[in-house]
Amino acid sequence: MTAFSLIYLVPLVWMVLSSFKSQQEIFGSPWSLPTSIDFSVLGRAWKEGGLGTYVINSIIVTTVSVFAILLFGAMAAFALSRLNFRLRGFFLVFLALGLLLPVQSYFIAQSSLLDRLHITDTRWALIIPYIGLGLSLAVYLLKAYLDTLPRELFESARMDGCSDIRMFFVLVFPLIKPGLATVAVFSILTAWNEFLLATLYIQSDEYKTIPVGLLTFTGKYATDYPMLFSALSIVTVPMIAIYVIFHRQVISGITEGTIR
Repeated sequence: MTAFSLIYLVPLVWMVLSSFKSQQEIFGSPWSLPTSIDFSVLGRAWKEGGLGTYVINSIIVTTVSVFAILLFGAMAAFALSRLNFRLRGFFLVFLALGLLLPVQSYFIAQSSLLDRLHITDTRWALIIPYIGLGLSLAVYLLKAYLDTLPRELFESARMDGCSDIRMFFVLVFPLIKPGLATVAVFSILTAWNEFLLATLYIQSDEYKTIPVGLLTFTGKYATDYPMLFSALSIVTVPMIAIYVIFHRQVISGITEGTIR
């Protein structure tokens, strides 16, 4: 496991160290330590490269998408797990298609829909597809977690006069926090790093997210590698920190529902 971890860790460390090197040092001695630590290149990447705009767009798109995925996914999982209604099986199969079909299979239909809604080249052109892409996994993970909870809890709440909405917010939401943490981490990483849809639907620089915005750091004939590595470090390290901080919740959210 240590050797396997080094395969991922060494390139990350090399990327961060290279952000403090000059162009000549990167090509002349790529594996050496930087001769000096100059944080001004981080500022250049943020201001001159327009990274600040890309980061803000990514934060807005990711935050709205993840919040909607958690809310709608938890509601759908509660309905499919604890409520009996017609077409319940149909909705389960319909959501399964979101896990089976590749994104490329509905590009044309999705693009046509966004054009008709007049939201192409806006943040909503990313938020809505991200929500749709994340809901299937969220619903199935949370439903599997809810299925393991004692039915007596819900029967007692019903006898006490709880409506479906009150039961969801008072009883269900607090109980599925580990599952929500798991879905949140997966959804954040997916939305933050998504590249294909952001390339297709966003053309204006003011709405570009980080993965697409990083393309501006590379030129046709020359690339400022210190500034590129600085930008990559700025956007990569926070995501790693989020996973390190919440990895216990991710693991417990995946396994707790199976051992209850």
